[in-house]
Amino acid sequence: MGRAYRWLLPHPLLTLLLAAVWILLQNEFSSGMFVFGLILGVLIPKLTAQFWPDRPVQFNPARMISYMLVVMWDIMVANVQVAWIVLTRPNSKLRPAWIVVPLDLRQPEAITILAGTITLTPGTVSADLSSEGHSLLVHALDAPDPDAIRDEIKHRYERRLKEIFA
Repeated sequence: MGRAYRWLLPHPLLTLLLAAVWILLQNEFSSGMFVFGLILGVLIPKLTAQFWPDRPVQFNPARMISYMLVVMWDIMVANVQVAWIVLTRPNSKLRPAWIVVPLDLRQPEAITILAGTITLTPGTVSADLSSEGHSLLVHALDAPDPDAIRDEIKHRYERRLKEIFA
């Protein structure tokens, strides 16, 4: 039963997501649109499966939801912090820094999510990934203690991503 199920629906969550996106793009809900969305949701993952040879074997969606909540909170807090810095601190008082973050993550998807998270958070930008994929170069707008920022990235984001992609 498990093999037949995987053959029919190789990516059940992606199937539902694609169906929902299709309905939202149509801007109206009807049973026909829902069925067509499901058909697209089954066909698109099947047709693109050959381009996903190294997809993660283990993935914890519940932990991903908590990770997304943490990231959204951090984005809101960082927006206020960056606005405060821009409004109150002269450029001469800023302490920008390039920070090398060594990575324990090895899955490309997890590294991509980490780099995206860093870039989405105001005040930091992920600029480069080492050729081996073992470190990430991050620029911080104001870094009085670059080591503390590196440790926060590793503890707040990378640790959670390791649990998600364990």
